[in-house]
Amino acid sequence: MNKICVSVILVFLLFSCNRVQNKSEDKILTVSIAPFKYFVDEISGGEYIVNVMVPAGADPHVYEPFPVQINNLRKSVAYISNGFLGFEMTWLSRFYEINSEMIKLSLGEKIIPLENDHLHEGGNVEGADPHYWVSPVCALTIASSIKDLLIELNPGEAAKYESNYQKLIVKINEVDVLSRDLFSEVKFRSFMIYHPNLGYLARDYNLEEITVEHEGKEPSPSRMKELIDLARNDRLKVIFVQKEYDIKNAKAIADEINAVIEIIDPLSENWLKSTTDIIKSLHKSMIASSN
Repeated sequence: MNKICVSVILVFLLFSCNRVQNKSEDKILTVSIAPFKYFVDEISGGEYIVNVMVPAGADPHVYEPFPVQINNLRKSVAYISNGFLGFEMTWLSRFYEINSEMIKLSLGEKIIPLENDHLHEGGNVEGADPHYWVSPVCALTIASSIKDLLIELNPGEAAKYESNYQKLIVKINEVDVLSRDLFSEVKFRSFMIYHPNLGYLARDYNLEEITVEHEGKEPSPSRMKELIDLARNDRLKVIFVQKEYDIKNAKAIADEINAVIEIIDPLSENWLKSTTDIIKSLHKSMIASSN
């Protein structure tokens, strides 16, 4: 009986040691925001532990990372940056000093023409509107860039990455087709949102984004009046607010025009569901404006 117990303990210890060894060999890849994790997981097949710098519920324009995130960054084989978010303007050079060996991919530079630099978010120079990931059109470029990075990191798995990438492209194209179908039938094409994070979606599907916040600042009384007039003129029935933001000013407008507040989550880790939900919500709001 004692021999059996000893054998069980030895097997357990051996299994535990193997787990520790395997854990030390796990590959870590860091991304700036949670939606990028979706693309890494889909294309790699979950091959990497993905260290997300800005967690759910945090503001990526002003976020400061925790020590555990910095520690995982130190062990990362690559960093995928947005390239234009406020927190990266402060932290990115430090990240690269902490881990100078990791491969660096700035997705924004693949998508946003650098000559389009402008002031954004409270007067901070972020280079351009950084919210490109919400648009399916931009997502195609994100997926392609991340696939190329993964192949560079692990050429032996190129065939797997290419196969997973093609499956992901089908999903993204389905969202793109859905968007074109839904928005082709609407008469009123404008929508109001507190923080300007759907600009690329508006650009790619011929919509008009009206933002409550301007350059990271709450609206002045005169701007509030202008927004209320715009909302009435466009017959808006919904004011959209990103999950991470206060609804106070948006609710003040909504109360004036008898509209409702709808919370959206563009920073969700589940890019496919989040983007599809946003597109359907925008379409529903535009149909309501027509009635």
